[in-house]
Amino acid sequence: MQKQFILASNNKGKLKEIQEKLKPFGIEVISQKEANIDIDVEETGTTYAQNALLKAKAIFEITNKPVIADDSGLEIDFLGGKPRNIFS
Repeated sequence: MQKQFILASNNKGKLKEIQEKLKPFGIEVISQKEANIDIDVEETGTTYAQNALLKAKAIFEITNKPVIADDSGLEIDFLGGKPRNIFS
């Protein structure tokens, strides 16, 4: 029996990478778009881990299926190394 996880992202490169790593374990990974989920979770956490957890929880609450999430971005030494959205 193949297990299915939802990736809390529509990033095709990230999806392909995770699919390749988990396929040998019989785990299918689909994007949130493929799961018919059209939400943009507000990233209010102060760390990458907190933001990933926010995304995973939001999608899990909708689907009740296993979710994989991550968050990454730009860290700036001048800003104390914290993730910041410098474009807002």
